[in-house]
Amino acid sequence: MARPAAEVVWGVLLCALLAGMVAAQGPAASAAGVTAVRGAFLDYLDDPFYNGTILAFGPYAEVSPKFPGVPTTAYKEGNVIMPGFIDTHVHYVQSRVTGAYGLHKPEWLQAYIFPEEIKCKNASYARTVANWFLDEMLRAGTTTVQSFTMTARIATDVFFEEAAKRNMRVIAGVTGVDRPGEGPPGYTDTAAQFERDSVAMYNKWHGKGRALYAVTPRYAPGVTNALLAKAGHLFKTLPGVYMNTHLAEVTADVETVKKLFPNATDYYNVFEMHGLVGPRTTFGHSIYLSPSEFERMSKQGSGISFCPASNLFLGSGLFKLATAKGTKTPVRVGLGTDMAGGDYFSQLKVLNNGYKVAMLQNYPVSGLKLLFLPMLGAARALYLDDRLGSFTPGREADFVVLNATGTRELAFRANGNVTIGTDRDRLEFLMFGVAVLGDERVVAATYVAGKRLYSAA
Repeated sequence: MARPAAEVVWGVLLCALLAGMVAAQGPAASAAGVTAVRGAFLDYLDDPFYNGTILAFGPYAEVSPKFPGVPTTAYKEGNVIMPGFIDTHVHYVQSRVTGAYGLHKPEWLQAYIFPEEIKCKNASYARTVANWFLDEMLRAGTTTVQSFTMTARIATDVFFEEAAKRNMRVIAGVTGVDRPGEGPPGYTDTAAQFERDSVAMYNKWHGKGRALYAVTPRYAPGVTNALLAKAGHLFKTLPGVYMNTHLAEVTADVETVKKLFPNATDYYNVFEMHGLVGPRTTFGHSIYLSPSEFERMSKQGSGISFCPASNLFLGSGLFKLATAKGTKTPVRVGLGTDMAGGDYFSQLKVLNNGYKVAMLQNYPVSGLKLLFLPMLGAARALYLDDRLGSFTPGREADFVVLNATGTRELAFRANGNVTIGTDRDRLEFLMFGVAVLGDERVVAATYVAGKRLYSAA
C-alpha cells in the first residue's frame, strides 16, 4: 500500500537537544540530552496536491513503553504538533513600515521602503529590528526564514548574528541594487562592491551553524547586467550557495524589464541568461508568468515563493497557484509573508489570503494542501527537505504546537461540528479552520533545534 501524503499520529517526538535533530532512540538509550514531546502530530510524507489521503494511527500507550526514562512535555487534546513554518520570502529590514498606506509597489518602495531600509546601515538600528523580527517569527510559529536584507553588508551580518543566538535556520544575503535612481542617496551599491560583500558574508556565514547564504540581486529593474553577471558567477562558483530574488510581481516591472533588457525573451530569461536559475533559486511572487516561463521553471527546478498577503495588500495581482501546482508544469512552491509588502507575520493569516487568491481563480484548496505550503512544500522549494519540513528521523527538530481551538471562533466552530462525517472529514474540517481562521493566538509553543524558544503560556 502506498504511504499517504499526510499523517496524523498521536505519539511522541524525541529530540536530541545538542544535535537539534529528530532522534530515533531505542529502548536502551540514555535519557541524557534527550527530551520528548507528546501529542497529536500532523506530518507530511508527500505533496497532497498530487497524492495521498489522511491516516490516523498509534495511541501513545503503544509508543511510550519503547522509550523509558525520557522526560516528556505533554500537549493536551486540541493541540496539534507540526513541523515549524518556513517563510520563503520576507524583508526583515522593513519590519517598522508594515501596513504603509495607499501606494502600489513602485511608489511604495520610494516613499516608505528604501528610506527605512537605509537606516539599517547603522548596526545598532539593524540589530534592534532583527531582534524584534526574529522574536515575532517565533511567536508566529515560524522557525526558518529566507530574508532579504539591503545593500550594506552590516545589515546581513547583524541578521546572521541574531539568528545564530537563537540557533535558527536562516537564509540571507547582501541585497544588490546598483541601478542609479533606485532609492535615496547612499542606498545603491556597485556591482564590484556587491561581489566583495557577498563573498565576505558567504565565507563568514555559509554553513556556519544553521546559516545559509543567498546571492541576492533584489529584482531585475533595480540591477544592471554587470551586477547580474557578478551574481551569476557567484552562484556558479560558491559551493551550496542559494539565489533569492523577485520575479514578475507587478505589470510595471514586466514592462520595465522589456526596456532594460531588450535581449531577454521575458522576465525569467533575464536570470536564465546569467545562470541564476535551477535548484536552490527562489523567485518571489511570479504573478505575471507566461506558460513558457512556468514550463522552464518546472524543467529547471527553480522555486517560487507564493506571497498572497503582499500581492493583495499592494494590489499586485493573483498568483496562478493552479498552474504552479498542476501536473503539466509543476513548480516547487513555498509560502512567503513578504513583510512589509505583506501585512501579517503569521503564516496562517497568509494562508487565509492564499485560499482567497485561489478561489478568485476557481481553484479551491483544502486545509491540508494549504498547510503543506509553509511546511514540506517550502522545504522542497528551498531544497531543504532533507533537513526540514517533516518529522522523518534525522530531520532538524524545528516544530510548532498549534492549539486548534485557540481562539473563540475556532473553539465555537469545533464544538458545534464534532459529528461531521468520518474521522478524515473531521480532521480536514479542523485543519482548514486552523489554516484560514488561525493566527498568532493559536501558537502554543515554538521549538527550534529541539529547544522551546516561545511559549504562549
